[in-house]
Amino acid sequence: MPITAYRRLADRFRRWSALREAAYVLQWDMEVMMPTGGAVARSEQNAALDLASHEILAAPETGDLLVAAEADRNGLDDWQGANLAEMRRLQVHATALDADLVAALSKASSACTDAWHRTKASGRFADLRPVFAEVVQLNRLAAQAKAEKLGCLPFEALMDQWEPGARMVEIDRLFDDYAAFAPGFIAEASAYQARQAPPVAAAGPFDRGRQKALGERIMADLGFDFRHGRLDTSLHPFSTETPADVRITTGYQDDDFLLTSLPGILHETGHALYEQNLPPDWRLQPVGRSRGMSLHESQSLLIENQLYRHPAFCRYLSPLANRTFPGHEAAFTPANIHRLLTRINPSPRRFEADEVTYPLHIILRYRLERALIDGQLAVADLPSAWNDGVKDLLGVEVRHDGEGCLQDIHWYTVYWGYFPCYAMGAMIAAQLFDAASRALPDLEQAIAGGDFSGLRSWLTRHIHSQGASRPMAEIIRAASGEALNPAYFRQHLQRQYLDA
Repeated sequence: MPITAYRRLADRFRRWSALREAAYVLQWDMEVMMPTGGAVARSEQNAALDLASHEILAAPETGDLLVAAEADRNGLDDWQGANLAEMRRLQVHATALDADLVAALSKASSACTDAWHRTKASGRFADLRPVFAEVVQLNRLAAQAKAEKLGCLPFEALMDQWEPGARMVEIDRLFDDYAAFAPGFIAEASAYQARQAPPVAAAGPFDRGRQKALGERIMADLGFDFRHGRLDTSLHPFSTETPADVRITTGYQDDDFLLTSLPGILHETGHALYEQNLPPDWRLQPVGRSRGMSLHESQSLLIENQLYRHPAFCRYLSPLANRTFPGHEAAFTPANIHRLLTRINPSPRRFEADEVTYPLHIILRYRLERALIDGQLAVADLPSAWNDGVKDLLGVEVRHDGEGCLQDIHWYTVYWGYFPCYAMGAMIAAQLFDAASRALPDLEQAIAGGDFSGLRSWLTRHIHSQGASRPMAEIIRAASGEALNPAYFRQHLQRQYLDA
């Protein structure tokens, strides 16, 4: 009976996973291809898929099968046991919400996403506020319902969707510690850089087609499989969690690519490499998914920060940049590229942030998001609270809502509780890259020569291929030899910004 129940569950979750992947492709189409008049129809389509997925998880029969399979695990191997545990986790989240709330959340999020696209350029949050207020209220209801089911605080329930077991006491400890460390380090590193001659600017215009071609060349060198993925353009860079067909996007600017389109491409390529190298035998099963979004973000940030900004990578990139955009030889020397990529320049925009100030952007969003969900911050007061937070944490002014509270898509769609994963990912990335560097003594030479196979294989063996078979903490410990230790991130910043 247990193995029969498990097999029936596996069939159900195979259907659930396929519906989930279809929803990702529709989301990609909405951001990349869909005509503006398709928003209302897409909202209905998304709601139908979300509701069908929810019904699979929340069906009484699913609960009965889980009880039967859990009653006797003797017939299950380790991966099947881990798969069963993931099934239960997903089912608990689903049964916390009734179908009406699921449908309302889906429709409101689709409508708000469409409104965000229309209002972001204008920089007027007030134009978006009514539909956003509905999204906030529905997420408050969802957070409360899930918190009662999970036995945690409401905002922790939202974080648990993306990072299983995440608790605010640990997030607060890590974030408060970094917020105390950052001002002194920024001042010291900025003073160090001010004593040097400024780097040579890479002045455009840079043809967008050539920017894309350069990005695709580097993606291929990194190991991205274009038979199972593609690169497109969108207002907000993203990647889909669809291992057999990974869609990634970036945005382009005519006057720059080193600090805009290219790091966006590499960030999303890190996500894509994780997806493309998940355990293929477990595709369309929960255990075959990534082990939480902090680990997922560690893979994107490892490629974007640990690799892309590494002096050895600058040696690899220099001839490619010169061939793609001739006439900029002074700007595209390896040393100058490295200096351009490691300038500390506090900005109100997260996508323009250097890796030192980037966690401060995440800390701000985390604090504001909690306040919105807890009811301590009114929707109407979000712009002013955001602007004050940017001034306090980063020391810069926000000129309009477009570079303030409208700059990220997350809150206007379904990604509530997600932001902490970015800063956690940065810390994990530094620790994993340190471990890979110790395991691969010729890594720097390989990077300079454009050979990323060793690093990719190490990541696949220790991270990608593990899927969701073990908790994140166990995966990190097995890969690096110790639990998550933020000291590695600080050591990385010290080497990159003060010892270079």
